[in-house]
Amino acid sequence: QVQLVESGGGLVQAGGSLRLSCAPSGRTFSSYAMGWFRQAPGKEREFVAAISSSGGTTSYADSVKGRFTISGTNAENTIYLQMNSLKPEDTAVYYCAARRGWTPSTRISDYDYWGQGTQVTVSS
Repeated sequence: QVQLVESGGGLVQAGGSLRLSCAPSGRTFSSYAMGWFRQAPGKEREFVAAISSSGGTTSYADSVKGRFTISGTNAENTIYLQMNSLKPEDTAVYYCAARRGWTPSTRISDYDYWGQGTQVTVSS
C-alpha cells in the first residue's frame, strides 16, 4: 500500500512563508513524478506545482509562479513545496500526489496516489 504523508501546513500571515513536505510511507519511489494540488472551500481541486522523477523538470500554475518552488527527488524520498509571499487566496488544503512515469503533469486524473492533505491558512 502506497501512502503519501504530508506535513508543514499551518497558519501564517499574508506575506509570510511555509514549507510543505511529502514523503512516501511503505516504499521508496523510483520512477514517480510528483505534484502538489490544492482545494479551497467550495472550489474544485486545482494544480499547483509538479516535478519530474529526476527533479530536472518543474511546472507551476500561473497563480503561484515566482512565489512557490517545488523541489526534491526520489533519491531524497521527499518532495517540498516552498511557499513565499503567501496571500489569503492561497488558503486551501494542499495535497501531495504521485504518478507512475517520469514526467510531471498538471492533470488530477494522471496521478495514482494521493496524500491526506494539509491545511494552509493565510490571514490578511
